[in-house]
Amino acid sequence: MHRAVGPVVLLGRKMAASGAAPQILVQYLVLRKDLSQTPFSWPTGALVAQGCHAATAALHIYRDHPYTAAYLQDLERMRKVVLEAPDETTLKVLAETLQEKNIDHKLWLEQPENIPTCIALRPYPKEEVGQYLKKFRLFK
Repeated sequence: MHRAVGPVVLLGRKMAASGAAPQILVQYLVLRKDLSQTPFSWPTGALVAQGCHAATAALHIYRDHPYTAAYLQDLERMRKVVLEAPDETTLKVLAETLQEKNIDHKLWLEQPENIPTCIALRPYPKEEVGQYLKKFRLFK
């Protein structure tokens, strides 16, 4: 069965033709770790749902961006990285920094409580956003 050549592959080919390495698009999520701990003690499923909500919202909001379109064209190769923020304050500071630096993202607020739970960036090449996320470790 023949698979169509998607925009991610085309981006890679254009860069390869210019001598540059192909761009790999990644969607980063930063999820509050403290929600899994006392006094919150949210179940794992609830935390996973927060990440899913944030990722879906970011993909929808930025659906017309070329990187998002390319990312969604190759579902078999989507890459997500889930990082942890220790608490609400750290998550909010990150959201402010991303806003200041014009990094497209969605801060997900759990309703009806209006609790900030997760930030999802739209798909980006790692090199474009890594500097803002390097202090966060992988979610455990």
